[in-house]
Amino acid sequence: MKKIAVSSQGQSLDDMLDPRFGRCPNFVIAEIDNGKILNDKSIPNSSAGKGGGAGISAAQLMGNEKVEVVITGNVGPNAYQVLSTLGIEMYSGAGKVRDSIVDYIQGKLKRL
Repeated sequence: MKKIAVSSQGQSLDDMLDPRFGRCPNFVIAEIDNGKILNDKSIPNSSAGKGGGAGISAAQLMGNEKVEVVITGNVGPNAYQVLSTLGIEMYSGAGKVRDSIVDYIQGKLKRL
């Protein structure tokens, strides 16, 4: 089983991926196993409105949620450092959250 977080404009698998990691409104977190999405939940990104350090706070949130993979559009250098230190893999996705997860499962996403 693997836990994946996708930066999202909404709260479901059918919402669009948000290209901003630190400032996205929500993260959709899905558990996958054997190429299937088993369950998912949405958590608000409390860092989205911060004046500074949003990426670092969002990265720490991913660590707190025990996420192993992040799919987003772009990760700033400070967030990248925190995610790397936590051992979280980062991939570039686009389109709907569900489509990005399926692309990850199929090995179609580019690693950041």
